[in-house]
This record gives sequence, C-alpha cells and structure tokens, in this order.
Amino acid sequence: MTGLFADARTSFKPRILAAAALLAAAICGAPGEAAAQADYPNKPIRMVVPFPPGESLDAVARTIAEPWGRLLGQNFVVDNKPGAGGMIGTDFVAKSAPDGYTILMGNVGGLAIIPAIKSDVPYNVSKDLTPISQVASVPFFLFVGASQPFQSVQDIIDYAKQNPGKINYASTGIGSGVHLAGELFKSQTQIDIVHVPYKGVSQALPDIISGGIQMVFYPVTFAPQVKAGQLRALVVTAPKRIAALPDVKTSAEIGMPDLIASSWHMVLAPGGTPQPIIDKLSKTLLQVLADPAIQAKLANLGAETVASTPAEAKVFLDAELAKWRAVAKSSNITMN
Repeated sequence: MTGLFADARTSFKPRILAAAALLAAAICGAPGEAAAQADYPNKPIRMVVPFPPGESLDAVARTIAEPWGRLLGQNFVVDNKPGAGGMIGTDFVAKSAPDGYTILMGNVGGLAIIPAIKSDVPYNVSKDLTPISQVASVPFFLFVGASQPFQSVQDIIDYAKQNPGKINYASTGIGSGVHLAGELFKSQTQIDIVHVPYKGVSQALPDIISGGIQMVFYPVTFAPQVKAGQLRALVVTAPKRIAALPDVKTSAEIGMPDLIASSWHMVLAPGGTPQPIIDKLSKTLLQVLADPAIQAKLANLGAETVASTPAEAKVFLDAELAKWRAVAKSSNITMN
C-alpha cells in the first residue's frame, strides 16, 4: 500500500507543478493587463476619419478631439483616410489593435448603408467594431452653385423633366448617405439625374461652384460658401430649420414632407477592445458632449448632438443595419 501511495504521489507531481505554473502566470499576467488598462491612455490616440479634411465628419471629429483629449490627458490625432465611401478608413480601424489607441469617427455610409448594399465589405460591423457613443445627427441641405439658374427645388424638378440626364449631383461615394439622399430625391420626384461620386464632397466643391456639377445634398458645412455668394441652399431635408442657415425652408415647407435625409456620426473602437477602456472613452466623451459650448459648436456645423452609452449606440447601430438592409432589398440597390 505504501508503495502504491508513493507512486500516486509521484505521478501527481508533474500535474501539480504544471497547475502551479499556470496559476503563477495568471497571477502575474492579470495585474500587468489591469495596470495597462488603468494607465490608459499613456500616449496619443489616433482618431481615424474615413473622409478628407473639410468634410462634415472631419469637422465634427476636430470639434470634439481637443476637449476629449484634455479630459483623458492625451492628445487626439485626427487621421484622414478617405476613399470608397468611408470603407477604407473604417476597415483600417476594424483591423487595428484593440488597445484603445486607434478609434473611428464613422458615419451612416461606412457603418450601415454600404454593409447593407455591398456583399464583399472587408469588415463586419457587428463583430469588428465596438460602439462607444453616437455623437451627432446631421441633416442635409440641397446646394447648387450660385451660377446655376435654379432658385428653388421646383426649378430643378422642372428642368430635369424637360432635360433628363442633364443634371449631375455629387456624393462622397457610392453607397454614402449623400448618395442615398440624391437617390431618394430622384425617386420621389421621378426625375433623371446623374450621380457623380467623389472621394469627398470637398473635392467636388470647385466643380459645384464652377457649375460643372449642378447640385449636391450635403450638411451645413458649406454654409460659408453660401454666405460668400458661391453656393445657394434650396432646402434642408429635416423637420425643422437649422440655426446656421435659418432662412432655408424645410422639406415640409416646400411641400415634400417625405424628403427627410440625414447622416449620423458615431465613435467606435476595434472589436475586442477591453471593456474598461471602452468605459473610460465613453465616460469622457459623454462629458464632452454634455458641454453647452461643444453643443453650440456642433450646432454651427449643422449637427444635433446625440450622446449615448455603448449599449445604446449598439442598439441604434443594429437597427440602422437592419433598416438599410430592408431598403436595399426592397429597392434592389446593390454595390459591386
């Protein structure tokens, strides 16, 4: 019996030593990981904007970057990665390390519309990105160059019906919110207008001002060009007027109550980012968005502040994905 017990004790030794080693590793590793999260952030944070400088999304990102960084004790570096209607920058963040040092200022195009209409998007929004908070909702204006003869939306409709295919409208890319706003207008008015995609509408601005492109649906970012007499704003596709351009009528006021189109902006991190980091980013971002001064700055950009918890942002994002998938299916809209 003694020999049997001795053999048993001997046979258990390797397993006991292995278990002890694993436990020691866990004990040593957990504090290191926890310390890294508690120390977050200890270097600048990159905020990727998937459109060029000067776009509405870029303006919103730069508005919140400085005060957000001040609360966190680190600078935010806004990094513009435009192209493919927002897919390039969105994909970059989706494939970045989930350590909280690369985040996305995304919008409806790259996060909801394109995934709904394109079969080979290189990222999975639900799995590869983690929402932190919605930031803003941004209605669109219909802008035309001041050299154009159009003084009203009805002027555009009348001309397009008499001259099908002669009016071009710009967008930030196929499948972007700006593109779909143009398609919505086209569908509701039964006119033939031609879509001309750009990497960003700011790149199309010279063509719009010169008259090469006749119109564009875009946020109030172009208000300075309106005030300078280079562009004319004919309608805002929202239920209420916007303070930055208070004389521009709503779609309901011109007799088109269903012409409602807007973008929305949301901050996300790569999927798998530790929850303590998400929570810290969320808490400080909500503080920024609660500041009346920041809300006023966003309002001047034509953006209505929308703050949400990570859970609320995820519910909203999931609903948007479902909505645009239904629209794409019913309208047979695809993007190859």
